[in-house]
Order: sequence, then structure tokens, then C-alpha cells
Amino acid sequence: MSQVFSNDAVARAVEEIKSGPSSRRHADILAPHIHKVESPPKQTLFQEIKHSFNETFFSDDPFAKFQGQTKSRKFILGVQSVFPIFEWGQGYNLQKFKGDFIAGLTIASLCIPQDIAYAKLANLKPEYGLYTSFVAPLVYAFMGSSRDIAIGPVAVVSLLLGTLLTDEISDYTDPDYLRLAFTATFFAGITQMALGFLRLGFLIDFLSHAAIVGFMGGAAVTIALQQLKGLLGVKDFTKKTDIVSVMRSVWSAVHHGWNWETIVIGLAFLAFLLTTKYIAKKNKKLFWVSAISPMICVILSTLFVFLTRADKKGVAIVKHIKKGVNPSSVSEIILSGKYLSAGIRIGVVSGMVALTEAVAIGRTFAAMKDYSLDGNREMVALGTMNLIGSLTSCYVATGSFSRSAVNYMSGCKTAVSNIVMSIVLLLTLLLITPLFKYTPNAVLASIIIAAVMSLIDIEAVILLWKIDKFDFLACMGAFFGVIFKSVEIGLLIAVIISFAKILLQVTRPRTAVLGKLPGTTVYRNILQYPKAAQIPGMLIIRVDSAIYFSNSNYIKDRILKWLTDEEIYRTASEFPSIQYLIVDMSPVTDIDTSGIHAFDDLLKSLKKRDVQLLLANPGPIVTEKLEASMLTKTIGEDKIFLTVGDAVETFGPKGTNL
Repeated sequence: MSQVFSNDAVARAVEEIKSGPSSRRHADILAPHIHKVESPPKQTLFQEIKHSFNETFFSDDPFAKFQGQTKSRKFILGVQSVFPIFEWGQGYNLQKFKGDFIAGLTIASLCIPQDIAYAKLANLKPEYGLYTSFVAPLVYAFMGSSRDIAIGPVAVVSLLLGTLLTDEISDYTDPDYLRLAFTATFFAGITQMALGFLRLGFLIDFLSHAAIVGFMGGAAVTIALQQLKGLLGVKDFTKKTDIVSVMRSVWSAVHHGWNWETIVIGLAFLAFLLTTKYIAKKNKKLFWVSAISPMICVILSTLFVFLTRADKKGVAIVKHIKKGVNPSSVSEIILSGKYLSAGIRIGVVSGMVALTEAVAIGRTFAAMKDYSLDGNREMVALGTMNLIGSLTSCYVATGSFSRSAVNYMSGCKTAVSNIVMSIVLLLTLLLITPLFKYTPNAVLASIIIAAVMSLIDIEAVILLWKIDKFDFLACMGAFFGVIFKSVEIGLLIAVIISFAKILLQVTRPRTAVLGKLPGTTVYRNILQYPKAAQIPGMLIIRVDSAIYFSNSNYIKDRILKWLTDEEIYRTASEFPSIQYLIVDMSPVTDIDTSGIHAFDDLLKSLKKRDVQLLLANPGPIVTEKLEASMLTKTIGEDKIFLTVGDAVETFGPKGTNL
């Protein structure tokens, strides 16, 4: 049992009781004025519903700028809301274009080899990665609100999409596989747009930071392990993604399936990529070294294979990338039949993951440059981008952290850098794709491995361990779920643990016993402040949560347990028994009917113990509901106070609150 109250406090209280009227008059002179708890203005049911609706869906007041404007001005503002480029484009100049042009060229040199590699993760032909980086960034540049995010295929979403598609259709060459990929992209776009239009962006916040760290780390390990096929030249490789199946597949081919020429090429260029990343990390001004290194690897390795004809010695190459711009895929979308439900399910899952990654990246760079990012507008932009992409032979695209970081460090000013990148991709599709014929798969594997290593955030994991063990558990659950089972199972574990944490915090809120800090009128948790002394004859408990049906009985039982434990301790220590229980309701933002009934039951239990209930600082919503339920009269209006100090001053030993 923690310290109840100091000997000095007991002595002062006893002396005050014995000292008679003169001391009491002195206390009255020094006592602060006690304010009555005021009732909030009455609201109708419609007003309450309207307020809750606006706070949930329109807390940013998106229509405020339309008020008092002419029809023509409202039309312009409406167009700018849908297409932000017409808003910030008014002040665009040559100086900004220089920064965007350099940034666009830089991220294009990074994304071309990555796109070819990431398409393989999704079990698609290389050109589909290039198609995606041509259309998606172009759409986002007109509709997105982030200045720094770089759009295109990403490793995690590509792997997730490929895994989910393979579960439905194991044969990658089946035309239905490609159709299902476009269908999933279509419904990913629909999902993202719906979340934006319905202003349901807060839903993605239910996936905690800890779960995302674990999921991304596990996905990075899984992606890297998958690249052992290309890095080692293994032909017969498992289609499963768990670490056990992958390692079994690798070691079973060690004597007859590995190709030493492939290994040399892959490891040599992997070492080069990691070296450039290290240089860029040590010297931020040399970020461009890491940015252009994948393209250098592709060029050098392609020339090497072409000149030595290493492909004749078992080195796997890309072979063929279709030339030309995106063909239409409108007729490929599956809107009926046995794969429709699978397309919707895969689209929703991959769309949510893509959305979470994009919003997290966008917020990160917006905070670094100190500008606001409209989450709902971002969702509409990303959804429209993927919807249009699904009709133009693209698969799910989102914001890429590595490319966005390069974009930021390259000095991008606006989303025009995405337009520049898109134009470079267009020229690549029209002119350069045949040159990638002899690009070895080992180099693409090394590019992916180097790229995903940044997704493993060891420092974040250590910080989670230091700050919150439950967050660490969520992180590890997601991590091991991904590497030992599958990407979707890891994601499911991440979601379950995130919701479990929310439920635990809601159903089992914290309560604390408060004491008075010496020489002040401040009351604080006695565990945090051991010198804080409790008041003789009183027990002060703070409830650190709203009181709902999910936790009302627990809070009532926890308060009674505190009371029982304190009575036992005080009786054994010959301190005055508890006559008053003060519940500090400062953190209680709301209470429902179950909470009202719990307080009514608490009041009955206290009467049996001959203990009076006092309430301190109930908020406006709580006060309104206490009055509506007539609980204020049951407790007694003279027993509801503005502060704990007022309650102690009124019913406690005189002089305690001085």
C-alpha cells in the first residue's frame, strides 16, 4: 500500500479540529471562493446528432471557404478542390520548375528499374510496372495535395497483390490472372474513393503505428527472401512466401539449381547498391548517388550480359518488354462470374494497405515542410488514380517511401515532379524498352533487396519496446505473422492486435488515487508523486476515461476495490476511517446510460458503507446527462464541485486545502 498521508498532514488536521472557532475563521478568510458547477446550454436531439456528425466527418469544415462567395467563385473553388493543381499552379514559376524537373528525372531513373522488378513481385510482366508509373503519377499530380509524394508500384503492395492473386489463380500465364489483377485494382480504387467521398479516412488510423512497423518489416524480409530465386538463379522455386518454404526451396536446390554466374552478378551489384546507400546515408548531399545507382546497375549488367552472352550459361534475363503506351483494359475488368468476389476482396485489402502507406508517407513529408495534407482529398486522388489505372493496364499504385525521399531530397517543389517522371516513363515505353531485353533477373533481385531494407526499422522497434510493451507485442505479432505464414495473415494479426489494444483500453481504463502535493492546492496520482498526501477521512479517485457500457461495471468495481483496500489499510494503521469518496471526473469526456446506472449502483454500495459520494469537475456532456437522469438530485447538488479542492474544502478537515 502506498503512503496514505504524511504525519504532518494528520497533525495539522487534528490540530484544526481541536483549535476551535478562531482557527476556522482564519481558514475561511484564506479559503478560495467555491464556484458551482454550471449546466451547459440545452441541445435538441437534432443539434446533438448534427454536432457529432460534423465532428466525425467534417471536423476540418471543408465548406467554409464557399460561404459568402459568388456562384462563379464557388465553381472555381469547387474545381480547385477536386484538382488542386489549378490552385497552386497559379503561382508556379520557372524557379519551381527547375527543382521539379531535376527531381522528376532523378526519381524516374530510380523508378524504371524498380518498376520492372516490382511487377515481377506481383507475378506480372515487366511492362505493367512501367505502365503503372506512367498513368498513376499523371493522375495524382492533378488531384493530389502532397507536394513530395512520388507515385508508382511499391514492393509491399506488389507482393501482397501477387500473393492474393496466386491464392486464386496459381498459373501466372492464365489470362484470368491478369484480368483479376486489373479487377482488384479497379475495386482498390473504388474503395479508396469511397473512403474519401464518405470522409471515412479515420478508419485507416485503426491500424496502429506499431502494427505497421511490424508488418512492413516482415514484408521486407519476405520480399528479400523471395529474391533469392533471382539472386541464386534457382529455377524451381516455391510459390509460398513463408520463410520455412522459401529456405527449404533454396537449400534443396543448392547442389544442382544454383548458378554461379548469376550469383556473382547479383552479389556484385547488390554490394554496389548497398555501398551507394551507405554513402547517401552518411552524406545527405550525395543522395543522388543512391538514386541513380539502380539505373547504373541495369545499364552495366545489361551490357555485360549482352557482350558476354551470359544468358547462354544459365543467367536468367528479362527477355522481352512490350513496346508502346498502355493498352486499354476496360474490357478486362471482371464484373460477374466466379472471380468477382475475389477481385473485390483483393481490391479492398490491397487498396487499404496502399492507402495506409500513402497517407503515412504524405503526412511525414508534409510535417517536414510544414504544410497541411487533406487526408480525404488524398483518398479521392489515390482512388481515382487506381480506378483510371485499372482501365489502362495498370495495377495498384501508391506512394513510395524510397522514391518520395529521393523526390524530397532532389528539391521538388510541387507535384510537377510526378508529371516529369511520367513523361520520362512515356519516352521509355516508346523508345527504350527493347534495350532491357538482356537485363539479368539477378540485378532486379538485388535492386529489390536494397530497396526493401529501408523498410526494416530497428530503431522504431527498440523505441516501441521502451515506450509500450503492448505496442511491441503488436509489432512482433505482425512481423512473425508475415514471415512465418503469409502477408495477409501478418496483416490480419496486425489489425486484430490493434483492435485488441483499443478494446483493452476502452474496457479496462486506468483509475488513480490522488493526494495533495504539500504547500499547494494541486491533487495528483500518489504513485507518480509519493509525497502527495491523502486527506484524512477522504478517498480521492480519478477515472481516466469516458464511462460507457463497455467499462462502467469495471470502473464501479475498481472504485469499490480501491475503497475496500484503503479502508483495511487505514483501519490497521489507526487512521480515520473513510467518510467521503471523491471521484475526479476531469478526464471523463462522456457517459452513457450504463455509466449512469453504474454510478447509481455505486451510490447504493457507498450508503451501505456509510460513505458519501462527491463528484468533482464533470464536463458539460457529463453534467447534462447527470441532470437528465436525475442523478444529481440523488447524489445531491451540494455534493458536485468544480474542483477536487472545492470538495475537500467543503467536507474535509479544515485547513487541508490551504
